[in-house]
Amino acid sequence: MQFKSVKDFLVHVKAELDANRLILPTLPDVALRVRDAVSKGDATAQELAVMIATDAALSARLIQVANSPLYRGTVEIKNIQTAVTRLGHKTIRTLITSLVMQQMFTPTSDLLEHHFRETWEQSVNVSAISRALCSFAPHLNPDEAMLAGLIHQLGKLPILMLVEDIPEFRDSPSRLNKLLEKAHPPIGKIIMDTWDFPDELKLVASEYVNFERDSGPKADYADIVQVAFLQSIAGTNHPASRIDCNSVPAFAKLGLQTETEVLEIEGISEEIELAQSMLI
Repeated sequence: MQFKSVKDFLVHVKAELDANRLILPTLPDVALRVRDAVSKGDATAQELAVMIATDAALSARLIQVANSPLYRGTVEIKNIQTAVTRLGHKTIRTLITSLVMQQMFTPTSDLLEHHFRETWEQSVNVSAISRALCSFAPHLNPDEAMLAGLIHQLGKLPILMLVEDIPEFRDSPSRLNKLLEKAHPPIGKIIMDTWDFPDELKLVASEYVNFERDSGPKADYADIVQVAFLQSIAGTNHPASRIDCNSVPAFAKLGLQTETEVLEIEGISEEIELAQSMLI
């Protein structure tokens, strides 16, 4: 099997999807139930707590996060219902989704373990920076920005699942890396179109690499993730590190000078580290 272009590979992806030979990533059941209940607006804190408690590991992580410096109040949270009441339904919905995302980055084989781990670590890094960048865009929600960062490269996962059976990519790291970078945005859009996410989050997976994008005077989540991504790869050999950030509208929307290193801004570095530790 030979692919002459990324377009050829995307045609192959569609054919595999249509034949049910490729299954797109889906959110774990507990996250779906919590999202649906919060969206309907009639769930009580106790009802949400019961849903979350069906996953013991997730429950433990949620309490740990609720007591972290990012969310901690004056009184320690000791149970899920108190966490829901303290943080609010919408924050809980977003946090639950963020906390279960790591389950999707489980490699299907030892051969691909490096790529899955690298993609997850990159997603966590961008996610943490995105959350911190909301201090420059107070109209955006930091928890939603954190989730936006976690989904920005989700399109890489189906590619990794497919290439295990395609020697021209499986046996050539350089070709695989090029394919991952070029093909994951359109595949990310396919995934987002199947998920019940708000529109402003759905477009992140496909639009964060559109460096000429300008959706209006105010920054949106795609802008936040775009800046976070460019900050995360600065000084590396990633192809996008050669982008002239002066030509990227997202920086101006956040009021950031393009030469500014987010990690050097007072207070930002600590917040990024806290968010990273929460997700890893």
